[in-house]
Amino acid sequence: MIVKHFQTLHLDQYSAESMHLNPSTRYQVLLTINNALVNQTSREALFKALAQEISKIIAFDRFSINLYDESQSSLSYFATAEGITPEAIEGDSRPLAKGSIAKTVIRSKEPLVIPDLKKHTFWPSVQAMVDAGLNATMAFPLITRSNVLGSIHLSFRTPPDHMNELADFLKELSGQVAIAVDNMLAHSELTDLNRRLQLQKDFLLKQSENIYDPDNFFYVSTAMQNLMGQIQMISETDASVLLTGETGTGKDYIARFIHSLSPRQSGLFVKVNCPGLASTLFESELFGHAKGAFTGAHAKRVGRLEMAAGGTLFLDEIGDLPAPQQAKLLHVLQDKTFERVGDNRPIKADFRVIAATNIDMEQAIRDDTFREDLYYRLNTVSLHIPPLRERTDDIPLLLDRLTATESVTLNRPAPEFAPDAVDVLMAYTWPGNVRELKNLVKRLIILHPGKRLGPGIVQGMLQTEQTENDNASSFPSLAEMEKQHIEKALELSGGKVGGSGSAAQLLGIPRSTLQYRMKKHGVGNSVDKA
Repeated sequence: MIVKHFQTLHLDQYSAESMHLNPSTRYQVLLTINNALVNQTSREALFKALAQEISKIIAFDRFSINLYDESQSSLSYFATAEGITPEAIEGDSRPLAKGSIAKTVIRSKEPLVIPDLKKHTFWPSVQAMVDAGLNATMAFPLITRSNVLGSIHLSFRTPPDHMNELADFLKELSGQVAIAVDNMLAHSELTDLNRRLQLQKDFLLKQSENIYDPDNFFYVSTAMQNLMGQIQMISETDASVLLTGETGTGKDYIARFIHSLSPRQSGLFVKVNCPGLASTLFESELFGHAKGAFTGAHAKRVGRLEMAAGGTLFLDEIGDLPAPQQAKLLHVLQDKTFERVGDNRPIKADFRVIAATNIDMEQAIRDDTFREDLYYRLNTVSLHIPPLRERTDDIPLLLDRLTATESVTLNRPAPEFAPDAVDVLMAYTWPGNVRELKNLVKRLIILHPGKRLGPGIVQGMLQTEQTENDNASSFPSLAEMEKQHIEKALELSGGKVGGSGSAAQLLGIPRSTLQYRMKKHGVGNSVDKA
């Protein structure tokens, strides 16, 4: 062991009787120190209290506590060091290898006492201590439940008398300090976690308030009355709900409405935009990650599933979730148990699931792009949100309320709609549904504030929107471009999917990825060569 090469004092050869503090006095000192530590609420306060009590019995010139991060093999100070602080070992975090004395006691789990530092200046950290005027030091590992938390250090300009007896006492004290440090770290971690959770909750609630207001939910049509009747019945249950409907029909709004009526309304409504989840971040985003789980994971992160505990998890556009992520999600939904990335401790989270999609899920199952078992897990209750063209009775009411609210938001006087202008709106097919109606109202308020609008102005605006929609639809989507690119690569490779000279090689992607995307876009090939 490295220690045997040093001129050190072996603590186990000294007894309590050789200490100037007799057993009774020693007990009283330890009790006094313990009482000084128990009521501290911060790392700095705990360290200052400990330094003050130790200074009453030991005239140290420098006192510090190092924390050891095993995953990063690094050291950091528990709090600001007391007394002389050599500049060479300052800093928030440093490699364990740079703290020679700390490394020795942490690796060996044994104390180290050096009466003459000048004999060990081959260690850079010791040379820095000598340069600062320190000539002797004592270091002790901080151990709780067989885990090394770090090390405690006392250094001196002049070696104290009876250094071995002091070291014997400090060895006993280090166990007490280890417990206090461990408790403070746990307290700090819990405080930080609660703070992050509160920030996340405040953010999510703020987002919810900005997007959703139950007082702005307007309808008179029979189709919507029937839908709301179903919502009233299912809201009091914990059944998973699948919302289907075209883009712009208000699936997000309906999901929030269900949550607001449920017994979970005091919990969070946590939205997950499934298409926006990159495969590399899927697990971290949903499950969270432990500190040090991967490069850049500087702190523990609470995932969306854990945030939704006691509330509602909304999986928006679930039909666009890639197959590998579908399998992981299914596993979690089956038992509501998951593990953070980089941590093997199971976490249970009680949340309700609402999912939404604008695609034909049964067709997706037939096309083998969506798992049938996940579909049935999500589809305990299915609600279809009717498009606006199937509930035209709602258009006059929506027009009136949207005009009133948007004119306030835009700070412009609300226009007035002539009856025949409303007729034009009711005859329109509304491919963008309520979202399109809301955008039209905004345009009319901006361009014609406070005016009476006849059918000509409204029809002209609708034609403009239709032209823009037609132009947008004539421009190929990203999915269409990807499909064309795959088809071209297959043509150039003679239908060869994988291997040398294949479509996968031309595209620079793995064969399995190409096969998945071919299936997703319905791309076939006459010859599937290896």
